[in-house]
Amino acid sequence: MAGEKPESALTVLLAFGANLGIAVAKIIAAVVTGSASMAAEAAHSVADTFNEVLLLVGLRRSTRPANRRHPFGYGKERYIWTLLVAVAIFGMGALFAFYQGVETLLGHHHGDEPDPLVGYVVLGVSFLLEAISWQQALRQVRSDARAEGLSTIVHIRRTDEPTSISVLLEDSAALIGLLLAFAGMGLHQLTGSAVWDGVGSVLIGVLLTAVALVLGRINLNLLIGSQADPRIVGDVRARLAAAPEVEQVVDVLTMIVGADRVLVCARLDFRDVLTSVEMERACVRLDHELREAHEEIDEVFLEPVPRDDPELRARVIARYGPALGHKGTATS
Repeated sequence: MAGEKPESALTVLLAFGANLGIAVAKIIAAVVTGSASMAAEAAHSVADTFNEVLLLVGLRRSTRPANRRHPFGYGKERYIWTLLVAVAIFGMGALFAFYQGVETLLGHHHGDEPDPLVGYVVLGVSFLLEAISWQQALRQVRSDARAEGLSTIVHIRRTDEPTSISVLLEDSAALIGLLLAFAGMGLHQLTGSAVWDGVGSVLIGVLLTAVALVLGRINLNLLIGSQADPRIVGDVRARLAAAPEVEQVVDVLTMIVGADRVLVCARLDFRDVLTSVEMERACVRLDHELREAHEEIDEVFLEPVPRDDPELRARVIARYGPALGHKGTATS
């Protein structure tokens, strides 16, 4: 089983420390200035601090070894906790930002800001701290992408390790949110109208909602059961098809069961001249070859089947469609 990555834990711990300090400073600044944008940002930082705790819990619990009740381990538990992060971003951050913004736009505000300078100082320091955390998260995501030979965007779309992605998205939203809060406070001070402060708070709510949706979608796909990297799937199919004992690869299914952990199931039509012992030895050899070729592969199941079985063909066609199903080498 792949263990917890030290780099992931470092990224989360750095983000936790930065967000905790920022949250305290923003709460004080929100009370002093009476700014809706600052209050929204304070709620944002409180949510982010809480989220880092959830991510740390997910990192630790997902590395527990497999047992009788959970024979494939606890890898997917990481996705549960990261999904809760998305819920917290929306529930604790976005909704509060919307509330503050709408209340201000409706005229329920505290008048002119008594000391906006405090808010500006806090926003500036917060931006610096968030930038340090963001740089660490971006460094890790880019490093992971290079290790997989993918661009950063493609890596984010395909990742099976959403922890660092969560921190990167949170910190990116935090940096943009700070700029929105600064703009809202500045326009409020320049024009004397609190409407701009309310607009800034609403925009922060929109930003956090977008981040929550992206994170939710990534983790939902992983929880449902996504296939492995297409390059791994293609290589597995090619290696199985090239085996001298295999007449045809009927079906290959893969599923991500945790960070850097893949389950492979394949249905193979073995050559009729093979004895049962030869078939068993071929399965053991192929299992070892696939594991050696891809360290992400955690479990391999090979099932001998006849390629012309009508029920099996119907199931393959129903899953992949007639074009791929008739080829008998579709993947999932």
